[in-house]
Amino acid sequence: MIGPAAPPFRVARAEWPRDAGELLAVRGEVFVAEQGVPESLERDDRDAHSVHVLARDAAGAPIGAARLAPGRRIGRMAVLRAWRGRGVGDALLDALLDEARAQGLAEVSLHAQAPAIGFYARHGFLPEGERFEEAGIAHQAMRRALAGPQAVETREDAVAVVAALVRGARRRLRIYSRDLDPGLFDAPPVLAALRRFATAGGAEARILLQSPEAPQRAHAPLLALAQRLPSAFAFRAVEDPVDRAYAAAFAASERGCYFRGLGHRFDGEAELDGAGRARQLAAAFDTVWERARPCSEYRALAW
Repeated sequence: MIGPAAPPFRVARAEWPRDAGELLAVRGEVFVAEQGVPESLERDDRDAHSVHVLARDAAGAPIGAARLAPGRRIGRMAVLRAWRGRGVGDALLDALLDEARAQGLAEVSLHAQAPAIGFYARHGFLPEGERFEEAGIAHQAMRRALAGPQAVETREDAVAVVAALVRGARRRLRIYSRDLDPGLFDAPPVLAALRRFATAGGAEARILLQSPEAPQRAHAPLLALAQRLPSAFAFRAVEDPVDRAYAAAFAASERGCYFRGLGHRFDGEAELDGAGRARQLAAAFDTVWERARPCSEYRALAW
């Protein structure tokens, strides 16, 4: 079988000062020339003490740059205009998160430009505090835990962590929900992540519901997606009285999880790098899954 084509770029760790010219060229094009940030603000003395990553195209030309600075701060994320929307930013951020894990960091933070908040949210970063201006540009402080739980307080937080959780899943997702949580599993970032997961090949999302009739009545978008990709989604309904009394809800991949003690609320905690907790939830899920009823009525829906 022929696998997916390799991306037309590569990301690797860069060294300062050896690669400083290429790193600064990309940053200068994006921040100084395009966004009007004064060069005196774009450059600082933290570069010499940071971990840098550099993206190059197939010819070896630099097309993207980013750094992990002292203080667990990710920043200077820059991708040349012609390469945006092609996965370069995702690859740069993933590389820095791997560097942070290798350093044993418990968390990382960043200041996201306002238009990029959604991008960082898809990677599990949650906003903290009010927006502010930096170099004349609106920014939002954001943070992601790499070890231990991270509090999820709002629907927006929930959407961010579930999208990131699905994005990081390999082959298996387990979702325990009362009624597919309107506002969460119908949110565009979550649906987009589920669509990518389901079309990756060999992936399956198992979804346990306490009230399967509610999403059916509401014509939940996830049911429509599941009808188009039936091999990737399986639904079962909880019927055992003990199982129906379970108040919590959760989503778990091989690598992380999002748990809510009260399934009708969005607040809870997420561990996007919590494989141990994810395995515990998966084991509990599988036990209930075996005695739950397949939702045969979903296969008969006509949309």
